[in-house]
Amino acid sequence: MNLSIVIPLLNEEDSLEELFSRIDNVCRASSLSYEIWFVDDGSTDLSWSIIENLKVQHPQIHGIKFSRNYGKSQALHAAFSRTNGDVVITMDADLQDFPEEIPELYNMVVNDNYDIVSGWKKKRFDNVMTKNVPSKLFNAAARKVSGVYLHDFNCGLKAYKRQVVKSVDVYGDMHRYIPVLAANAGFRRITEKEVQHQARPYGTSKFGTERFIRGFLDLVTLWFVSRFGGRPMHFFGAVGTLMFIFGFLSALWLGISKLIDVARGIYGHLITNNPWFFIALTMMIMGTLLFVAGFLGEMIIRTNREHKNYNIDEVI
Repeated sequence: MNLSIVIPLLNEEDSLEELFSRIDNVCRASSLSYEIWFVDDGSTDLSWSIIENLKVQHPQIHGIKFSRNYGKSQALHAAFSRTNGDVVITMDADLQDFPEEIPELYNMVVNDNYDIVSGWKKKRFDNVMTKNVPSKLFNAAARKVSGVYLHDFNCGLKAYKRQVVKSVDVYGDMHRYIPVLAANAGFRRITEKEVQHQARPYGTSKFGTERFIRGFLDLVTLWFVSRFGGRPMHFFGAVGTLMFIFGFLSALWLGISKLIDVARGIYGHLITNNPWFFIALTMMIMGTLLFVAGFLGEMIIRTNREHKNYNIDEVI
């Protein structure tokens, strides 16, 4: 199979039939064999019923129905494990992405041998203050921290080699950082393609400005995990050891100073009256705690942590 197209959705009943029709026309015109995985992330409208009806008429359609809203990352995780295409394309269901981009994205992965081709919505039709400006700031910070130079990390339209989606574990809110996760896993041939964007023709956006706050927090997490996730002792252990040594040497200096005073016949100066005593004690305690945190982290990553924190009602 040439293509697997993964489409997470939440309350998009108005756009699903038109979206499928456009995808089908494009793939047939390009002679691409394909399957579509719709992931209903807890819709409360008729979205799932429409998917079921489409499935009856078109066997290349598949659907996954979540018991409630879990988020885009979980939707992608559920679909990625079931895809069969050589190239996997993700896109949103709101018709802001153009299915007509699919053949060129596919060719860039297959013919140009890219691991990931990320869409770049250079000209956006969103609110300037609530989406465009925050998005530019977010993408600039993501490029600086991650070292992956894309203009639009959050664009839902992306194409991946099959090996990428089978190797990368998408969890939490990390869907926007799949290129970074892939780069950390050794998939370095990452590029971007300028894609068309249009205003949403139906419904309202499911994402508010709070997604940028979560995005920045996820970026900090990703930076830390990419550098120390495999060896937490290298961070916590090193910092904890340095703090403990500093505290121990400070306590040792206080003890030696006290002995020197006693040898000189100077009495009455209590070590506990010296602020350095409490600084040294605090540093030793914190150093020990950080060292233990690093040790526990090493033990945790040796277990097979499962990120499948969602419930599936139905798969068709």
